[in-house]
Amino acid sequence: MLPFELSFPTRIWFGTGEIARAGQEAKSLGQKALLVTGGSSAKRTGLLDRVQAFLNEQQIPHVLFDKIEPNPRTSTVDQGASLAREHGCDFIIALGGGSVMDASKAIAAAALSGRPIYDYMRGNPSGTAGELVPVQEALPLMAIPTVAATGSEANNISVLTHWDTHEKSSINGPALYPRVAILDPALTYTVPAHVTAEACADIFAHMFESYLISAPGTYVQDGITESLIRLVVEHSLTAIRQPDHEEARATLLWASTLGISPFAIGGRGAGMPLHQIEHPLSGHYDMAHGRGLAILSLPYFEQILLQDRPERLAQMGRECFGVSETGELAAALAAIKAVQRWYEAMGITQRLSDFGIDKNALPKLARESILIGGRGAGHLPSSRPLSGQDVISIYEACL
Repeated sequence: MLPFELSFPTRIWFGTGEIARAGQEAKSLGQKALLVTGGSSAKRTGLLDRVQAFLNEQQIPHVLFDKIEPNPRTSTVDQGASLAREHGCDFIIALGGGSVMDASKAIAAAALSGRPIYDYMRGNPSGTAGELVPVQEALPLMAIPTVAATGSEANNISVLTHWDTHEKSSINGPALYPRVAILDPALTYTVPAHVTAEACADIFAHMFESYLISAPGTYVQDGITESLIRLVVEHSLTAIRQPDHEEARATLLWASTLGISPFAIGGRGAGMPLHQIEHPLSGHYDMAHGRGLAILSLPYFEQILLQDRPERLAQMGRECFGVSETGELAAALAAIKAVQRWYEAMGITQRLSDFGIDKNALPKLARESILIGGRGAGHLPSSRPLSGQDVISIYEACL
């Protein structure tokens, strides 16, 4: 296990009905809120009205910004930050899924600094090698997730798309941790079946990315991750078929939060190569991130990890999917088949060609994954450095 530092400043309230704390918790963060959400879901379900009522009860003035789209764009973030400054908002409330929470983190940074949010991304996607500068200052943030997927409510990462160039990348830093997160499973009951399936694929990818290519000796983290993957697989179909099943929804929500938290990934020293391979797809074609991960993961297992980490695939198969094969290669192959069957059961088995992606587009997408995900280093960190040709081969297997 590699040395690591763990900082977890987010105060979490978890449980059905905990949304009622929104007003009181907001009161501890500032005087005036920018309430950030998407364009329809929170309104349609009545959740937005409820949260505004909780704020009004505590006499918390707030300004609504309901423009966040899937794969949130830098231009939208800048618009929200400008609105916050214009109205003197001194804290942010994120009400929605991963896109809303990621955008809200970025708004919190840009509103305080007055800088375009793309400035924060330039160390990564604009062709300059090297690490991003961590965000050290931002307005306080409360996160209220309505989808169990990204775990953004309890980490310091924000993924954004710069639509002018279709660059999709992340910013991070200690200031981007939410101060408070309210995790109420009942808020996820209205999530449609196909979104729940995509969300489960995203949770799974967050966990298997570092697990399958981690540094040796991460036994505690392995145990946490294996338990969480088992729970996600076990409860995913129940949540899809019975949307208001409290146990299933609560399990997925808490697994999502823990799966990409420092408790699960600390000391592993591994990146997230599959996420970096997917980002150009959703950056250019606006596909759902979780669906893109599901499409790409099986070829990534077959072409890269089956050669580089068969013992880890085998371990995942045995511990998480009930694979019984004894040989490492046989167990690794059985693990891939088990994941495929799970995806089929959830109904997420599309191909890249279904989104209008053809072979001619692949070299450009692969270059961008290396430039952005590899920070211009000429390769993508994984179980071994992945070249552009490796990425093209994975894409080709998905057409």
